[in-house]
Amino acid sequence: MKTRNEIEMDDSNKRRTRLNERTNLLEMENHHYEVQDIPDPNLYREFFEYTEIPKVGFNFRTSPFGMPEQVYITDSTFRDGQQSREPYTTKQIVEIFKMMSKLSGPKGIIRQTEFFTYSDRDKEAIRACQDLGLEFPQITTWIRAKKEDFRIVKEMGVKETGILTSCSDYHIFYKLGMSRKQAIDHYLSIIYEAFEAGITPRCHLEDVTRADFYGFVVPFVSAIQDMAAEEGMTAKIRVCDTMGFGVPYPGVALPRSVPGIIYGLHEYARVPSAWLEWHGHNDFYKAVVNAATAWLYGCGAVNCTLFGIGERTGNIPLEAMVFEYAQLKGTLDGMDTTVITDLARYYEQNIGYQLPPQTPFAGANFNVTRAGIHADGLLKNEEIYNIFDTQSSGAAGIAHWLNASFGLKGDKQVDKHSAVVIFIKDWVDAEYASGRVAEIGAAEIYNKVNEFMTMQQ
Repeated sequence: MKTRNEIEMDDSNKRRTRLNERTNLLEMENHHYEVQDIPDPNLYREFFEYTEIPKVGFNFRTSPFGMPEQVYITDSTFRDGQQSREPYTTKQIVEIFKMMSKLSGPKGIIRQTEFFTYSDRDKEAIRACQDLGLEFPQITTWIRAKKEDFRIVKEMGVKETGILTSCSDYHIFYKLGMSRKQAIDHYLSIIYEAFEAGITPRCHLEDVTRADFYGFVVPFVSAIQDMAAEEGMTAKIRVCDTMGFGVPYPGVALPRSVPGIIYGLHEYARVPSAWLEWHGHNDFYKAVVNAATAWLYGCGAVNCTLFGIGERTGNIPLEAMVFEYAQLKGTLDGMDTTVITDLARYYEQNIGYQLPPQTPFAGANFNVTRAGIHADGLLKNEEIYNIFDTQSSGAAGIAHWLNASFGLKGDKQVDKHSAVVIFIKDWVDAEYASGRVAEIGAAEIYNKVNEFMTMQQ
């Protein structure tokens, strides 16, 4: 195997032009980037002065859109999603996995989900999900990047695993206690172990939005790509906005520019879109928009967790990206969005996790109009206050809400002709006819259900 320096020498001699398959034009490559092995860390204090709120700097350099023909959603509910709560049981993981597969649809838009491999319980959960025989989501893992862990992954029949490759100087100098060159050499040796084991490594570029993009990230990822080509293997790159510092606006300077990071990895580090994945956190309320921006600028997948549950302020909510996908592509491509309600109910009733009522698409007060309940405008035309048709109008909407909220199945379900539905619908109409303009909340509906049940006794 060639050393990294030998690869760099080869690159400097041969990389001058290439044909862009998207534009069919011959493009000149600007520069071959080599690692800048500086003696002291670059902490980007112009943006990240710790005693102040981080700053967004602009250099007005823009990148072109380059959304891949096919983009995917990947999941980290059973890995990153467990780092802020008690671990799921094997039974819970299996049930969530089955619902996630149904949500994914026949095309497998929710492509993968990752698991820990640390404990016997982790391994039991992987095997239980494998035994279901479902095509999607594909099972991947996250390991400590030790040789013995690659052996475990291979023995379990998993073909891809995540490896932590922290890339900001905050991590390289202060956590690892290494120089940049030492870090690259260390990471490459681990990645080579993955190749030797026949496992596809997914390199997690931790803290990329505080990293020296041209002085470390690009030369490191380029070296990964060269090694992968040399070994005839695939190496995926997960771009981790670990602290939520990423910014989607055009013209933002690196290292915070999401468009710049994705475009740069694709163009300068030669990572195919299908091998690029964005993983973001919501510290500055930008998780969803940053993920969609990553898609737009050439990232093939965005990594999420159900309901955004994850460490600190959480991850990209998977259900949000289902609807982002539909808006950008003009189709759900077979994804079954009714499963989102099933998942929300399962979390509340079986796991004991209460979603905030204002949670989009899943919370109890998301579009309370799904019970036919809103102010005067919605009674006249539901489109006035409804973001899209959520089966929410009139008595049929009340029936749908009751079935979903109380988990009514089969012959226990109510419909728009059921006495309890008519009772609630008459009350709702009377409330607004008398001049009410405020929304009616879930608690009020529960009270009316109890009142109806008392009347029947």
